[in-house]
Amino acid sequence: MGLRNTLIVMALLLSGAASLKSHAFFNETGELPCHFPNTQNLSLDELVIFWQDQNKLVLYELFKGQEKPNNVNPKYIGRTSFDQDSWTLRLHNVQIKDTGSYQCFIHHRRSQGLVSIHQMSSDLIVLANFSQPEIRLIANQTEKSNIINLTCSSIQGYPEPQRMYVSLNTTNSSSTYDAVMKKSQSNITELYNVSISVSFPIPPETNVTIFCALQLEPTKIILSQPYNIDAKSPVPSPPVPDHILWIAALLVTVVVSGMVFLTLKKRKKKQPGPSNECEIIKVEEKESEQTAKRVELQEPERSDEVQCDVNISKTASDNKSATDF
Repeated sequence: MGLRNTLIVMALLLSGAASLKSHAFFNETGELPCHFPNTQNLSLDELVIFWQDQNKLVLYELFKGQEKPNNVNPKYIGRTSFDQDSWTLRLHNVQIKDTGSYQCFIHHRRSQGLVSIHQMSSDLIVLANFSQPEIRLIANQTEKSNIINLTCSSIQGYPEPQRMYVSLNTTNSSSTYDAVMKKSQSNITELYNVSISVSFPIPPETNVTIFCALQLEPTKIILSQPYNIDAKSPVPSPPVPDHILWIAALLVTVVVSGMVFLTLKKRKKKQPGPSNECEIIKVEEKESEQTAKRVELQEPERSDEVQCDVNISKTASDNKSATDF
């Protein structure tokens, strides 16, 4: 029976067998165990050992202690090594495309042909660590608004993450902001790049710490470096320009001077002068001669009153002389 037919038969036999899960990281080495107990203490010269993938492509073959690269698929040539102590095949430079099921087969070579004595199936799960999420500020909050806009991104990871969000923390509170996760996958490496864009208000009166979180599994989260925003200092009132102060001082001076001028003018109008008093007396003398005769000279209180009395006496005398004549 040929090797190809043997592989098909072994695949059917292993269809219901349980698989051992094995994890490997991108560009590193994965292990495909066979776990052969070798209770009969058989030597490699008596055995035929090989591994195949889920597409029945041969990764490695050891025939009677000698490697057979001619039966190996080109995609696996130079990428494998066999550990005889642990009966494990190591697959180097693991790629995302290497994710899948693998089987190992061990046959004992006897006179009647190859006899299958052991087989095992394993599932290889390839992972790629996402980069630490990175926060980038799109536009900082302004004096008139406390809204902050930022993006969070992580690259070169696999498999696709479950969630990406932003956590805002203050001394007394914590808030979470979700957004639609944008993702792109390389056609060559099959690795993912993911990012989100979020906008949210921040309290200006307290210090704020922001984290970006990438959730790969329910219990596995990668956090970004903290992004700190200090509380805003109270905005001082702008100083008054010097020319405004000079204008204000000039206006005050003008107003005060005007008020003083009006006050003095009103007081001056309330105090009649000596010439007005004299005119009043002269009119009275003309209307009544008898009244002029009864005018008695009195001691003046001011120099202006003295001058007025002298004028009155003179007028009265002149009038009397005219009458006698």
